[in-house]
Amino acid sequence: MDIKEFKSRLANQDLSRRQMIQAMSAAGLALVTMPLTNKLARADDAQATYFTWSGYDTPDFFPGYVKKYGASPNLPVFSDEQEAFQKLMAGFVADVAHPCSGRIEKWRNAKLIKPFDTSKLSNWPDVFDTLKHINTADQGGQQWFSPIDWGNTALIYRTDLVQPKEDSWNLLWDERYKGRISMGDDITDTGIITGLLIGAKDPYSMTDDELKKVKEKLAAQKPLVRFYWSDATVLEQGIASGEIVAASAWNGTLAKMIDQGVPVRWMAPKEGMLTWVCGAVLTANAPHPDKAHDLIDALISKEAGLWLINYGYGHSNSKAFAAAGEAALKKIGLPTDPSEHLKTGVFSKDNKRLEDLQQIFEQVKAGV
Repeated sequence: MDIKEFKSRLANQDLSRRQMIQAMSAAGLALVTMPLTNKLARADDAQATYFTWSGYDTPDFFPGYVKKYGASPNLPVFSDEQEAFQKLMAGFVADVAHPCSGRIEKWRNAKLIKPFDTSKLSNWPDVFDTLKHINTADQGGQQWFSPIDWGNTALIYRTDLVQPKEDSWNLLWDERYKGRISMGDDITDTGIITGLLIGAKDPYSMTDDELKKVKEKLAAQKPLVRFYWSDATVLEQGIASGEIVAASAWNGTLAKMIDQGVPVRWMAPKEGMLTWVCGAVLTANAPHPDKAHDLIDALISKEAGLWLINYGYGHSNSKAFAAAGEAALKKIGLPTDPSEHLKTGVFSKDNKRLEDLQQIFEQVKAGV
């Protein structure tokens, strides 16, 4: 797509997020200037800036903030946490960011975040206690991370189009489905999945020899992959149409497929599904610290939790879970208590070889 076509389709709101990301990258435009809505807009200096994942752009996710300030926060997007880390290290200014708990230590050591004041959060008492202490979130008696969303990275496939030989991540390397497989573009998940498959002793701290095997495994998969997904909406469209028959995915994709009546199965691979908790951090140089606290408080509210559960993910607010009910949770493959969730699968933690994995993945995608 050339620049002229990009501008034309953007004006008509005729681009998927994935196409926007690809086109902007080709044009040399910075992704962090793009809000999560389909329209371009200037940042509002009066509002807090929430640096987050694609899909969390709706006012339903921070209703308390919108009610208090009459507007949404600024919403720049990142495609994965490594990109977010690099942008913040380069000086990008935000008030609140949305990494996962496995990155708390790295971001704190890089002095990108600072503790926030839980006494300013009216919804803090309703947050599951188990999640408040996860992965050094409360190191030194200070709260560095507010849990928000939690769930799995598992394997989803079309039951009418796929016949797996076993419950294994190896399905995403099955030659029978060449050109109809999708893998996450976020190496924080994809690297661990591949590490599990090559038998790494600790996929979060792989040896050089294990990293070599990971590269070989990813290179073997590349010819089978239709696309590497970074936008769950694009993945869901692919699965619904049959363009994609098997993929790594998050719980929200399962919920969307069930709602659409698409015949799918949510597989827990024998090597282990991934489990994660993501949340909000206060950036070290937040220009609007009071509004940042109000935003975090809105993100952990019961109202935000009910929206997120309906969207397809677990939430940190216990009252939201009680209100949603067991049936809603069963639909997205989650237990009624996150403490049960944390005991299953391979839980996300600080990855000691993340930069190496990122470099390997980029080399594989580039055919190097």
